Amino acid sequence: MKKFIDMQAERLGRLLEAGGIKKDIALLAVSGAALLLSIAGFDALPFDPAWFAVALCGVPIVLGAVIGLVTEFDIKADVLVSIALAASVLIGEDFAAGEVAFIMQLGALLEEVTVARARAGIEKLVELSPRTARVISGGEERTVPAEQVAAGDTIRVLPGETIPADGVIISGRTSVDQAVMTGEPLPVDKAEGDEVSSGTVNRFGAFDMRAQRAGEDSSIQRMIRLVQSADAGKAKIVGTADRWAAWIVVTALTAAAVTWAASGEIIRAVTILVVFCPCALVLATPTAVTAAIGNAAKRGFLVREGDALERLASVKKAAFDKTGTLTYGKPAVAAAESTADGMSGKELYRLTAAAELLSEHPLGRAVAGCFEKEYGEPLPEPQDFQMIPGRGVEASVCGKRITAGNGKLMEEKGIKVTAELELRAESYASEGCTVIYTAVNGAAAGVIALSDTVRGESGDVVSGLKELGIAPVLLTGDNDSAAQRTAAELGIDEIRARCLPEDKLAVIDGFQNAGMPVCMIGDGINDAPALKRAMVGIAMGGVGSDIAAEAADIVLAKDELRELPQLFALSKRMMKTIKCNLAFSMTLNFAAVILAVAGVLDPVAGALVHNAGSVAVMINSALLLKRKKKN
Repeated sequence: MKKFIDMQAERLGRLLEAGGIKKDIALLAVSGAALLLSIAGFDALPFDPAWFAVALCGVPIVLGAVIGLVTEFDIKADVLVSIALAASVLIGEDFAAGEVAFIMQLGALLEEVTVARARAGIEKLVELSPRTARVISGGEERTVPAEQVAAGDTIRVLPGETIPADGVIISGRTSVDQAVMTGEPLPVDKAEGDEVSSGTVNRFGAFDMRAQRAGEDSSIQRMIRLVQSADAGKAKIVGTADRWAAWIVVTALTAAAVTWAASGEIIRAVTILVVFCPCALVLATPTAVTAAIGNAAKRGFLVREGDALERLASVKKAAFDKTGTLTYGKPAVAAAESTADGMSGKELYRLTAAAELLSEHPLGRAVAGCFEKEYGEPLPEPQDFQMIPGRGVEASVCGKRITAGNGKLMEEKGIKVTAELELRAESYASEGCTVIYTAVNGAAAGVIALSDTVRGESGDVVSGLKELGIAPVLLTGDNDSAAQRTAAELGIDEIRARCLPEDKLAVIDGFQNAGMPVCMIGDGINDAPALKRAMVGIAMGGVGSDIAAEAADIVLAKDELRELPQLFALSKRMMKTIKCNLAFSMTLNFAAVILAVAGVLDPVAGALVHNAGSVAVMINSALLLKRKKKN
């Protein structure tokens, strides 16, 4: 018997899923029209038109209730509705049965509309996994599937290729884009002895590496598993009517039985079952959620999970990624200082920018672009340009030989960096800046400091969240200095720097295990596990990673944080509306029960009372669409 019911449940699920929301709307439209004809006394059919509503809306409810009871002994609101439908039909109150079924299916449709779409984030992560690797064996290079790489293998990685395993560089120099793992905005220079991770991208020079962790043990595969499992412990909101269903069913059946026994009138008992049906109770939450989602959409928030706003209302901490979220994620020149006699900071800046004009490195492009934007002057064309992977550039500009890059480049070229210049560079580095040394004709001449730029609205967002009682936290893969600088500028007290994806998960777990639900706001691939694990994940949708957006519950379509405090305030107001709806619907139900016991209401009148209550709940919820104030 159980096997048969399971098969019918699966078949019913396929039937209901196949038509989708459009089919549900069509069924409700037909049912609604049939109920109107029933009220109008339409008698051209050999049966009451309300039977259309009973068949189209009522039968799925009864089947779902029976399947849930038999297979899992799961008592939901549908059980009481099914009993009321059956009782109404048995005594000939077809309209009452159709009306109750119609209202319940309307609530189910509203919930279905707010359910999240299937997410493809894991598939996109899998696409980032390297497919092949160049293994060096016996002096020969051969290409093999990445999953065949073993620890100890020597691998060659060319510019533009994805690194196939975790390991250590044994020869060569390069710059590696590690955004997929750490979210850092700039490639990191690598040389012999430095570690590299699978899934990151080799930007410039070729290098050989020795694999240490490959296949399922590699960094990218570990992150895929993190994303797959991260939301296992995420709280799920249970419908209020379903949560109280067992008590509602027992109370309704008891009241109906006692009334029937005391009065001897079965119609009173059936009326009690009808008015006890939690129609307004079922509509209380989905109508408010739908209206709030509509309001959020006007503000540029795309709510992908139906219960995301319910969870957001309980959040105590807002964890922010730094790069690309609180900042723009693009380096900009913060300072240009010259230590050379007779050379101004602007002239040093101009010569360095000209030398970097042909560079492919993001730092070099930033220096050239920032100079042209700031001064509006064309840069002279560099001659004899040479890019040195992992170090910097050299070029001739206006008859001068310019060397621009990191400290290792200065050392290799035999250029002495003065104590004064080193002190200035260290000062900028302590503030989270990246420093480029510039030498003119073989003599150190100054430094260019670059830093990520904080979004203009980030400070107001942080202060707005604090006003709502939500504590901001900074979770970033950047170094301590960069994290401290951004946090101090924005007024964030809690900081976790140098976070890998698993570190962010651990921090979020720690907060949530201590009873402080977290909302994670991020934009990068490395944020995807944290976005899924947090009570609510909000992703930057415009410039952010597609994978982060797929992992999140809410997506910021405009890439502006300005409205974030309003979203939190909206979620809290939505929960107040839901509580108000619930209180009203329960009060109405109990009042109707008393009138039914007294014989004042019959099943049809009881169904109409439900209509009035449902309409009142929907009107109250609709007020959320127009809500503008923060509190």
